[in-house]
Amino acid sequence: MPYQSAGNRRNSVQFGVGRSVWIGTRPAAISERVLDTIPGGLAWLGLVLVAVGAYYIPMGVILLAGLLGLYSAVRFTFAGIAALWGLKLVKRWEAKDPRAEYARLATGDSLPLESVHHVVVIPNYKEDVKTLRRTLDHLAEQGCAMSSINIVLAMEVGESGALEKGALLQAEYGDLFENFFVATHPKGISGEMQCKSSNLAWAARWAKRTMVDELGYNINHLVVTTMDSDTVWHPRYFENLGVLFATDPGRYATYWQAPIRYHGNVWSINPLMRILHAYSSAWELAYLAAPWWPALPMSSYSMSMRLLDSVGYWDPDVIADEWHMYIKSFFQRGGDVRLQPIMLPFYASATTGDTVFKAVKERYLQTLRHAWGAKEIGYTIAQMIENPQISFRRGFDLLFRVAHDNLLAGVGWIVMMFGAQLPMLFHPAVVNANLTSPPFLLLQITVTTISLLTIMFWVLDLYIRPPRPTPWTWRERLYELASLPLLAVMTLLCVALPVLHAQSRLMLGMPIQFRVATKR
Repeated sequence: MPYQSAGNRRNSVQFGVGRSVWIGTRPAAISERVLDTIPGGLAWLGLVLVAVGAYYIPMGVILLAGLLGLYSAVRFTFAGIAALWGLKLVKRWEAKDPRAEYARLATGDSLPLESVHHVVVIPNYKEDVKTLRRTLDHLAEQGCAMSSINIVLAMEVGESGALEKGALLQAEYGDLFENFFVATHPKGISGEMQCKSSNLAWAARWAKRTMVDELGYNINHLVVTTMDSDTVWHPRYFENLGVLFATDPGRYATYWQAPIRYHGNVWSINPLMRILHAYSSAWELAYLAAPWWPALPMSSYSMSMRLLDSVGYWDPDVIADEWHMYIKSFFQRGGDVRLQPIMLPFYASATTGDTVFKAVKERYLQTLRHAWGAKEIGYTIAQMIENPQISFRRGFDLLFRVAHDNLLAGVGWIVMMFGAQLPMLFHPAVVNANLTSPPFLLLQITVTTISLLTIMFWVLDLYIRPPRPTPWTWRERLYELASLPLLAVMTLLCVALPVLHAQSRLMLGMPIQFRVATKR
């Protein structure tokens, strides 16, 4: 039986109370189970091979760790260059006048700018009113808010008081936008998970029926933006999005993505964690700015309603809704889909915690959920098999992008970390006698390069953070400086271990516990 199609492919079940649900799998097709074993299987196979190799050929394993480290160092170097270039692009975009850009780009095939209407879907579950008000306040500041932004507040029936909350916000903000809708997702629909993807799918279909079928909007003139409930858009994002949508001949095969910055609550999170979020922001900026890396949607992004409707909306049973939606679109459209950057950063909120332990725990659980996206490796392979009309090269390019970071954080981390340490444990005399050998020199160069570039990402983040509302305290300064020598430990606890945890559970068909991350 082939890898199952949208709707029942994941065969997921969930159990939970409050803000925690269980995400797992019922007995599924053997091919799905096999494909799901790839990331975790490679990680554990890598661990076994490194352990055996460290005992029998210690210097060979150290050389392998050094070569993989060299690859990572080169990759970091290119990311550093791309991040610096990305900051320059951001300044250029911020200096643009959207109306002047429309006049410069418009052709006879362009849409009239005033005909473009934005459908902004805000999925949320048990979000406090304060967070949603902040989100809506910033959306209301967009230059085209009253003329062309249509809010779809996507509520969940499973949340007590959701209808009252939606009605309250609709009353407060309804006059600030072209339209303000409240869509309520029913609970317990067969084949669905209680997650962002199912909420989005319901709300977007509801919006299409309401706006196109009932109110008469032209589906070809609607551009949909999905966002997290705490996303704070750049003040000119939607004006620039409207210009690009109106003037791009490929508007119905395009995703638009802005770079993410974890600055929504940067001054309230634990200072030890800021370097990790700076690292993440820098990499997302680099992916969008670099011409040598294909970018994928992340967190909050836009596409045409026509594209969304033609591919059947989001699948209601996935976790990595951004990547899955792009992969699904790619194969359904025969590879005719692309992502275009809008270099106007948006703010997202990072995980928080009252203590260092709680902050690490929240970040661990968030990474665990994100790492469940390794499931998309198997989905991409299955789509390549089921769509032979798409060239192997094009399908493999997408697979490489989807698999690369997941595997590098899993089996790649194992090879680099254990490959450098286990030979010293098994053969200390051999290792000590070869400390000046090329494999060790290679390891030292790569570790130094990666560390220096990560510090550069942190310095850049310091430079672009929003103004601090209160003066720094000495304790906070010391904590943030301490994050530099503790970077390896924080990366182990907050990145490598949860990735291996998720991939191992996926391999074994075991559920993971999904919790909405604590942010404030």
